[in-house]
Amino acid sequence: MKAKHIPRIDLHDRMELKNALPLRTPYVIYIDPCDTCNFRCKFCPSGNLGLMKKTKGRGHGPMDFQVYKGIIDSLKDFPDPIRVIRLYKEGEPLLNPHFADMVRYAKQSAQVLRVDTTTNASLLTRERSLEIIDAGLDRLNISVEGVNAEQYRDFSGHKMDYQQFVDNIAFFYDHKGKCEMNIKINGDILTSEQEEAFYRTFGNITDGISVERTIEYWPKYNEMKVEFDEGVSLLGGRSREVQVCPYVFYEMCINSDASYSLCRFDWNHAMLLDHHVGAPPTPKKIWDSIVLWNFQQQFLKKERKLMTVLSCPKCGILKQGVPEDLDEFAEEILDEM
Repeated sequence: MKAKHIPRIDLHDRMELKNALPLRTPYVIYIDPCDTCNFRCKFCPSGNLGLMKKTKGRGHGPMDFQVYKGIIDSLKDFPDPIRVIRLYKEGEPLLNPHFADMVRYAKQSAQVLRVDTTTNASLLTRERSLEIIDAGLDRLNISVEGVNAEQYRDFSGHKMDYQQFVDNIAFFYDHKGKCEMNIKINGDILTSEQEEAFYRTFGNITDGISVERTIEYWPKYNEMKVEFDEGVSLLGGRSREVQVCPYVFYEMCINSDASYSLCRFDWNHAMLLDHHVGAPPTPKKIWDSIVLWNFQQQFLKKERKLMTVLSCPKCGILKQGVPEDLDEFAEEILDEM
């Protein structure tokens, strides 16, 4: 097998967060190309059409390309380049017909160092692959939802030609140039034989490969039909709950309707900042806002469990999916900020 056993978490040019805070420019900005999805995965609220119809601010589809260009242009307000523009948040990015144009426009900006995305790859035709590669995408993360067509139909509600799906991924790998590839699968739905089949199928057509565990990505989404073990972390180790959320200190989240969320797991848009900042909001205004500062401060004061409006007190991410534990350094970071 050519691929390395590495997670899809991008560790490119990584510095320990506790030594870098406070940041005058976010490391990562999530920009959602499209908030709808062509899959109906059991674990994801975006695949629950009934829920989406009842959720205010969701289901508007692809981001307008002119709006997107305005966002990228406004990044000049930051003193430093953005390390990563992550074209992904809630839906399937390739449902946006301008996805390759979005990659290219960001790559042409002096304020953007890298561009990556996460996709289910069902729309990754050979033509789309060449467009995306030519646009300069730096990293492609592919979420695989099964090892055969039957498992895909059961888990994601999507009917597909599985061999064509694999062939399309192989085509991207063969033509990817400098673009990094990573493929992951949900290991909770696999037998040991199926996990071996996953590695056999994809191990030679990607740079990195991994098996992840189901965790509660979307707080307050109570209609999950998938069981998960709270004692197991995203990457399969033992979970450990923290009080300080590291994500809010280094990333920003822009929804496909150009609204801003405090958290990239804000699936129901219950944590929007726009109306607190004034019109028109820009990434720099959001990053420098007192609203975001107060939010960060609550974590550093270990007040997460006291938050009443937001999903933070019961967030599964802070138990099963934390990249860095800042709890020990909270008082020191607060003094610095």
